[in-house]
Amino acid sequence: MTSKHSAYVGTMQFFLYSSILWTGFLLPLNARAQTDSSKKATQLKEVQIIEYRLTEQSKSPTPVQILSAEDLKRINSLSVADAIRYLSGVQLKDYGGIGGMKTVNVRSLGTNHTAVFLDGIQISNAQNGQVDLGKFSLNNLEEISLYSGQKPELLVPAKSYSAASSIYLKTKDPDFEKKQNQKIELGLKSGSFGLINPALVYQYKINEKLKASINTEYIHADGRYKFRYTNGVFDTTAVRNNGDVERFRLQAALFGKFRNGKWHAQAYSFLSDRGLPGAIVANRFDFTQRIWDRDFFVQGSAEKSFSNKFTIMVNGKYAYIYQRYLDPDYVTTAGFLDNRFKEQEAYLSIAAKYKINAVWEAAYASDYTFQTLDANIYRFPYPNRNTFLNVLSSSITFEQLNIQANLLSTTVVDRVKLYSSSGNKQVFSPTVMLSWKVLKGKDIRIRAFYKDIFRMPTFNDLYYTFIGNTQLNPEYTKQYDIGVTYFKSFKNQKIKFIDIQSDVYYNRVKDKIVAQPGANLYRWIMYNIGLVDIRGLELNAKTAFEPLNDFMLNIGINYTYQQAVDVTSKLEETYKDQIPYIPENSGSFLARLDYHSWHANYGFIYTGFRYNQKANNIYNYMEPWYTHDAAIGYEFKLKKVSVNINGEVNNLLNQYYDIIPNFPMPGRNYRLTLTYKL
Repeated sequence: MTSKHSAYVGTMQFFLYSSILWTGFLLPLNARAQTDSSKKATQLKEVQIIEYRLTEQSKSPTPVQILSAEDLKRINSLSVADAIRYLSGVQLKDYGGIGGMKTVNVRSLGTNHTAVFLDGIQISNAQNGQVDLGKFSLNNLEEISLYSGQKPELLVPAKSYSAASSIYLKTKDPDFEKKQNQKIELGLKSGSFGLINPALVYQYKINEKLKASINTEYIHADGRYKFRYTNGVFDTTAVRNNGDVERFRLQAALFGKFRNGKWHAQAYSFLSDRGLPGAIVANRFDFTQRIWDRDFFVQGSAEKSFSNKFTIMVNGKYAYIYQRYLDPDYVTTAGFLDNRFKEQEAYLSIAAKYKINAVWEAAYASDYTFQTLDANIYRFPYPNRNTFLNVLSSSITFEQLNIQANLLSTTVVDRVKLYSSSGNKQVFSPTVMLSWKVLKGKDIRIRAFYKDIFRMPTFNDLYYTFIGNTQLNPEYTKQYDIGVTYFKSFKNQKIKFIDIQSDVYYNRVKDKIVAQPGANLYRWIMYNIGLVDIRGLELNAKTAFEPLNDFMLNIGINYTYQQAVDVTSKLEETYKDQIPYIPENSGSFLARLDYHSWHANYGFIYTGFRYNQKANNIYNYMEPWYTHDAAIGYEFKLKKVSVNINGEVNNLLNQYYDIIPNFPMPGRNYRLTLTYKL
């Protein structure tokens, strides 16, 4: 073990022990019961927040699904990736365990077509285009929102227009009561697979116009869990190894206000040391590959209104990403494989919105991004990329009708130190959206959108040694969607609200980027091929009602039907076969029950059968899988402190299943969480 690694582990252990000591030191000794009136007021406040969010979703011209802070607390999830499994149209790629990589695929368009934003600024990865959502915790998030198409707001950076779908992570803006100037939230989570996860959120009110927040957590797990293995000859239960993980995350943020404006700045640091649990094939169960991540970024945003018609917003970011991949089993002439990558990014965005008259608004946004990648790989070209995004957008809003349109211009200029680059790219991408309230007095709306978008090949696609192909074209996508929404709230009744959203969609993907093995598994070939047709149906329904006095029940159901088929050529055997990993049927069910200081929740996730290769035959068939998760918790007062104890059981029926072939997922497991709020 190197001295740097020892210091890193020591820092994590210090944080763990300190958090436990703080919890014991700060907990008061005497209890005081919470009054029934205050409990009921809290419950009513929560229902009002949920109703407001559902109304905003129903008005959007593009499909949007939102998980609020209350939702995130109540579902059995450890990271952002775990939480968004409950949203419709989402397929999660999970390679197993707490430290395994977790990426999402929305509406069968591929991981690289989904942009992830943290507080309005995109989290980028020019190297492979994939954002590992397992890195992001839930303990300081106000909400997670998923937009199919794009966010309908006008005053946003140009990057918000540049993806087929978007996930927005919003951190909590410190909110203080009168005469309150600080908040402390300590959490300690422990459970199966050696999990220890302390966390701290500290919020401080500096003055009336400036607030600060610090959020940090540590995760340690050995990642060892049992799984079922069969090769057609024998059937056995084995233990997954090399799934250990050690992570430390620190975020610090400032929230400020000034005359007719506001600003927000934050710094983010993420350190990780984890094993890579490999594919269980040929009776191999032991693996030695490891990955070290060192991510850091600073970002900021400022918004100011110069009049009641004109508003401007500026965003900026600098990011440094370091990753080391070690494979002692892969031996080359220079020794075992030890790849190290360093990516840097500088980003600047300016957006302005102008209100032309009572019904018509227009906006313009311009973004510039510079990205560079360095590696210790033989014959590496050392690429850098300049991306210019410019978008002109407009919105017309009448009493019952809203129409939005925009035109996005994307210019990409690649440069390399060695060999040749992919050259320059210039693409124009239009979008049109509408939302129509069918009847006055009744919230029944029809929404629709058309979006023409593309994605650039990543640095790995273009330039990775022995793999890259600089002649690759961008991947072009056309999206069509039409849906209907219905929302109704009730006063002084058992049922509180009903919210229903249903959408049918059609996507066509051209010049899809695929990888094919070459002479060996280390040398791959990248090329454009194919045409994919995607047809789907999404249905989302939510409601809340009071079955008995003092009981509140929230229910949510999501269902997705998809046909994502290869229509490249009628001469191919795979013509009109379902593309890999896309189930025709999938869905989820969530229920939350509250009674005074008690709360319980139940979650069910179902993914239908699918295929892991292009050919839809019995050899590539993957069984359907489903999981049941349940939790129960109790919240009580200790003087001025709120304490919450929550117990979880995940995969209640202990089902053995794979999301990716030969990467077994955990069976039944448990977590216990203690949260302390001051």
